[in-house]
Parts: sequence; C-alpha cells; structure tokens
Amino acid sequence: MRLNRILPTLLAAAAIAASSPALAGPRIKDIVSVENVRSNQLVGYGLVVGLAGTGDRLRNVPFTEESMQAMLERMGVNVRGSQMRSQNVAAVSITATLPPFARSGSTIDVQVSALGDATSLQGGTLIASALRGMDGQIYAVAQGPVAVSGFRAQGAAASVSRGVSTSARIAGGGIVEREVPYSLSSAGTLKLALRNPDFTTAQRIAATINREYPGSAQVLDPATVEVAPAGSASLIDMVTRVENLEVDVDQPARIVINEAAGTVVMTSDVRVSPVAVAQGGLTISVAETPQVSQPAPFSQGETTMVPRTQVDVDDGQGRSLAMVGGTSLQQLVGGLNALGVSPRDLITILQAVKSAGALQAEIEVQ
Repeated sequence: MRLNRILPTLLAAAAIAASSPALAGPRIKDIVSVENVRSNQLVGYGLVVGLAGTGDRLRNVPFTEESMQAMLERMGVNVRGSQMRSQNVAAVSITATLPPFARSGSTIDVQVSALGDATSLQGGTLIASALRGMDGQIYAVAQGPVAVSGFRAQGAAASVSRGVSTSARIAGGGIVEREVPYSLSSAGTLKLALRNPDFTTAQRIAATINREYPGSAQVLDPATVEVAPAGSASLIDMVTRVENLEVDVDQPARIVINEAAGTVVMTSDVRVSPVAVAQGGLTISVAETPQVSQPAPFSQGETTMVPRTQVDVDDGQGRSLAMVGGTSLQQLVGGLNALGVSPRDLITILQAVKSAGALQAEIEVQ
C-alpha cells in the first residue's frame, strides 16, 4: 500500500480533530489501577484426550506416555510394560488468569497449548488438571472440551491451514478452588498506579481528586497517586466516586514503528524542525518468459526450451527534495505526504530525521 493512500486519511482526521470541539478526557479508572487489585497468572500441565489420530506420537514424546500411564494407574489400571500406540492423546500446557477478588466456585477461562508433536487439538477434551500459582499452591482446576479456532487439512500433494490448530480455549473451563486474600475495607490509604507513568498526568489526577475531596490525594512519583479517606466517607465509597472523574491525559511525543508490518503511528505532539528530504529507491525486476523451440518436420531435431529474460531497473530518478516539518500533526502529515513514499520508506526517513536532530519525538521500534 502506498503512503499517499494512507496519509490523506490521516490528514483529514487531523483536520477534523483540529476543527472539532475538545472531547472530554478519560475517566481516572481507565488510566490507573488500584494497588493490590490485580490479576494473578496460573499454569498447569494436563492431557487432552479424544483426538482423531492427531495427538502425540508416544515414541517421539515419552512424557505423554508416562503421563498416560500415571493417570491410568491412579484409576486402577496397570499398563506398565505394555506397548501403547495411541495417537488420540496430547500433552498440553494450561494457562489462566485469576482475576482479583475471585471467589471459590467461580469459573475462569483457560488456554490450552500442545507441548508435543500433536498436529491438532480439534475435538479433544481436557482431563481434570490442577492450575498453580508461582507459590506452588493450587488455585484452580481445569477440565472440559477444548474449542479450536484454526484448522488444518492435507492430502498427498497439498495442504491447507488456517489459524493455529494446536492451541485451544475452554470458556469457563477452570473452577477457582483457593482465593487470594485481600481486604480492601481494612486499608488506610490506597495507591493509584498510572498505567502510563507521567508527572503531568499524575499531578492532574491529584488536583482533580482534591477539588472534590480537598487534601485527600498526593503525588508520590510519576506512577503513583496516594488517596486517603476524606471526612466520614469510607475508602471504598470514595474510590467509587473518584474513579469516574475525568482527567486530561498528557502524553509525550512518540512515534511507534512496527517494522515487520510496516506500520507507523504518531501522537499529536510530534514535531519536526524544517528539513529537506529526498528519498530514492532502487527496484530491480527480473521476468523469465521461456519459449519452446520446435524443430521442422522430419528434421530429426529435438524440442528445446529457449530462455528469455527481461531485467528492468528503476533507480528512482527524478525525485526532488521535499520540505518536511511543521508545528502540528496536520502540517507534518502534509509534508510526509509530499514525498509519496511507501510506509517502509517512511520508517527509514523518520529514523534518518531523528539522527539528524530534527525530530522532537521518541521513536519506539517494535
């Protein structure tokens, strides 16, 4: 996709944003998280059974065979020393997220991923498996039929696949067995952690809270605002009201570049000092159009292939310097659009402008 198809859209969006009235800022609850009110990661190991010949090959994945033997022995079936040839079982890793304040008996979603050489988990069922936290304790138990979003089919000479058939999900497949203790009502103060730390935003949050509850909030650092109860209001009631207050979020000038996808995202505060940029690309195309040389009748000749190769070179000549710069996103987009380059060329240009000292923004390469 050419840049001149993308940048006009960005330019129009910037012009609309400039002419539109200012929108309300985000709520405090959308930009902060409350101290200790967080999720916890769980992990486990299990077996998925009922696969249609797409499971692990036991001779290649010995831990699957050992897990099957251990499971059957717990059920009273002795299979030690026997030759197991089933390909309907797959060893999987199980991951889940335990949300804050999850109570015993509540359900959570679990993710199942193949560990061995299974080709698909389609149609399988996860046998009851324990999910542990980083402290080694069991917090949930997972079981149920897996749901695979991808598929794979193949024949003797062709195959087709879509998505990942060795990763699956079980909606509500985990049952919480142990709770993470935390009493919010007993806390004397609460700390609000900014998801994107910034001095200006933290100060605005504290100022907004203090307008409603004078003297109840203070900034500890760019990532933390401490809130204390004001008057007779309880801490929980106060947080409920505070989290719905709107705050203008300040953000640094930043350009995010994804080189793999060729994506460039710029914030509204990106500024470029006036510079002249010329971008020339070298493109070489090689086309093979072989022709068949057929001998005349009764000439005793042989039919041969005659190669025909066409090579074209485009060194980007004729491109002149273009001025890039401006004090607004609209002017910057207009200057970059004048170059008429591809997104991948734009990445190179931005990095070169940054090296020249003319780009007043942080570049983050993903």
